[in-house]
Amino acid sequence: MNTLNKKELLIGVAMLGASLAYLVMAKQLPGHEGVDAATVPTLLAGFLSLLGVMQLISAFSSKPRVAGETPSQPAGKNEEPAPGIIEPKTVIKTLLLILGYIALLGPVGFPLMTVVYLYLQFIVLTPVNQKIRHLSYLLIAVISSAAIFLLFREAFDLMLPAGLLNNFL
Repeated sequence: MNTLNKKELLIGVAMLGASLAYLVMAKQLPGHEGVDAATVPTLLAGFLSLLGVMQLISAFSSKPRVAGETPSQPAGKNEEPAPGIIEPKTVIKTLLLILGYIALLGPVGFPLMTVVYLYLQFIVLTPVNQKIRHLSYLLIAVISSAAIFLLFREAFDLMLPAGLLNNFL
């Protein structure tokens, strides 16, 4: 097993270990029948465990690669990045959007901030060579925000901050 596969294996083991520790902590939360404080952490721990197992399978099944192996085509300065490569600017924009979302969630409210966040995030994640579909993005953001808000309010009986819409909802 070469160095890169060992790193993937180590990441998979660490992810699986962290998910199992998180699952143990989630099970110690006080709870009751149905949806409670331990529901989401337990789901997250389960998904993280699944990702850890998938990472381990990937580490064992992938072909050995040589460290420092590069693509056969050298990247020129004017070429666009490959579709699978994430630009650092995209990551920074996403982090800034998340920070803005967190900061404004209380005063503005979940429904409006979620619409704004999703719409802007869709724009950030749209590839440069693809046209931005503003109407589609806005429609998806509004429907998603409304569905999540109503699901938490009606099905889970949990109140998300309504903010500016407090008098209307």
